[in-house]
Amino acid sequence: MFFFKTFVVCIKSLCYYVFMKNTAQEQKHKAQSFYMFLMMLAAFFWGTTFVAQSKGAEHVGAYTYLAGRSWISFFLMALMIQGIGFWQKKKKDHVPATKARRRHIILGSLCCGFFLFAASAAQQVGIAYTTTAKSGFLTAMYVVLVPVFSLFFGKKVRPLVFACVGLSVVGLYLLCMKDGYSLGFGDMITLVSALLFTFQILCVGHFSHGVYGPTLAAGMFLVEAVLATVGMLWTEKLSLVSLRAATGSILYAAVFSGCVAYTLQVVVQKHLSATLASIAMCCESVFSALAGWIVLGQTLSGRELSGCVIIFVSILTASLVSTEKA
Repeated sequence: MFFFKTFVVCIKSLCYYVFMKNTAQEQKHKAQSFYMFLMMLAAFFWGTTFVAQSKGAEHVGAYTYLAGRSWISFFLMALMIQGIGFWQKKKKDHVPATKARRRHIILGSLCCGFFLFAASAAQQVGIAYTTTAKSGFLTAMYVVLVPVFSLFFGKKVRPLVFACVGLSVVGLYLLCMKDGYSLGFGDMITLVSALLFTFQILCVGHFSHGVYGPTLAAGMFLVEAVLATVGMLWTEKLSLVSLRAATGSILYAAVFSGCVAYTLQVVVQKHLSATLASIAMCCESVFSALAGWIVLGQTLSGRELSGCVIIFVSILTASLVSTEKA
């Protein structure tokens, strides 16, 4: 309860800091910092979900876990959207979606959902053949790939942002890599996962404009759930006993990693470039390490703590970059 109250106070303080009267440029800088904070909040939920994921993996397969998380996230988001829609109709604030907007949402849901499923599945397959540390480092390589692909799609990326990307990679290496490095089969699959997460981030950045964020998130979960269910029925055996044992882990992932974090991603990327968002997402590795330290009793060396500090510095620096599209 104490942590929840502290969290609420922090959010209220940040909202006041961002939206109090200032010059237009100061307002933009504060808004950008606020959205970077929200993206880091999403990364916090993704990072802490690694603990739930490791617990759930002891009982069910990757596709079963993914399907359960996605279906619950979809139904919770659908209930929320219906509730908000009913309230808007009652207040006569409801604006029906146009045919073009519906097409945009459907296409966005298909693209974002496909890449989210493919990236998550590749990550699960890869982690079976490599260490958790390597998986965390290689998956977070989207921080390099996003700005590179952004350039190909005609987006401008400032030199200082590339410096922050490089700093993030150094921090990730110190945090995740412990005993040297060699590239194996699992590492290659995990690199494919990083590439797929890159496309998911870019897709969200493209399709989030002009749509209601929770609707796009719900559509993304539905597509992921259907694909994961097909994978589950094709490759895994469903056991009710195992499913019951993994229920707590799946519920945590569905609510916080799914409903909260991915909806935050969709909303934030309306206002933040994909490159800056990917830098903030790097914090997932930091929060994952801290959660393992606090919940699972894993140790953090001075080298790993240095990596955490460097990643935070890169994020703070990136948040101070000019608010032009980075």
